[in-house]
Amino acid sequence: MREQWSRGEVTLGGWVLTADPLVAAIAGSIGFDYVGIDVQHGAATGATTPGIVSALAARTTPLVRVSENAGAAIGMALDAGALGVIVPMVESAEQARMAVSACRYPPEGARSFGPAHARILWGADYGSWADDVVACIPMIETVRGLDNVDEIMAVPGVDAVYVGPADLSLSLGLPPVLDHEDTRFGDALEAVTAAARRHGVVAGAHANAALTDKRIEQGFGMITVSVDQPLLTEALARSLRDGRDAVERGEA
Repeated sequence: MREQWSRGEVTLGGWVLTADPLVAAIAGSIGFDYVGIDVQHGAATGATTPGIVSALAARTTPLVRVSENAGAAIGMALDAGALGVIVPMVESAEQARMAVSACRYPPEGARSFGPAHARILWGADYGSWADDVVACIPMIETVRGLDNVDEIMAVPGVDAVYVGPADLSLSLGLPPVLDHEDTRFGDALEAVTAAARRHGVVAGAHANAALTDKRIEQGFGMITVSVDQPLLTEALARSLRDGRDAVERGEA
């Protein structure tokens, strides 16, 4: 994805809250530029992440939203073979530096060497090129993070930032949804994309298909457009409604 961003391409992604490699494989086969595995709020764990990454690796870029900004959590995701990490609740330059350091091997960072599963997926020479490929993506999802967005993006090694709209909304005193008409939310997104332009960093956002045009117009270059759980819920509910309608028609 870092290569795509260097060419100015908008990357569109899927997202998996489930921990099922079959669901991940389906998501990976669709043609997304990336698929995010949600360890923070989803069902994936350290034990299941390698299998989910494997299901994605052949046909898309596997990313992991880690549970916290900690070296162990980030290292686990990268050792599993993820080619990038989305790091929650980054609110300062110092926290951004911590995330970057955990993504890079010495002397550039402090990542411990032991990419057993990553080398199975990507080859024995993984360690020689990982620092050039792995994407470090801090999340901007609080007012404090928004206030420090320029300092965060100025940290060397920050490849993109990713807006978490629900937590950002709560921090702004708004309901935790993907979008708002309230100008506070729009101004917050504009602050992120303006800073991204200043620093040459990609602005990303958690969204849906209906918001894609809007987010592209706002200047976002990394947009998650699809999440497995709500799509599955919607499809199952629609099938049940259609079935019940058929029963009612048959009884009429």
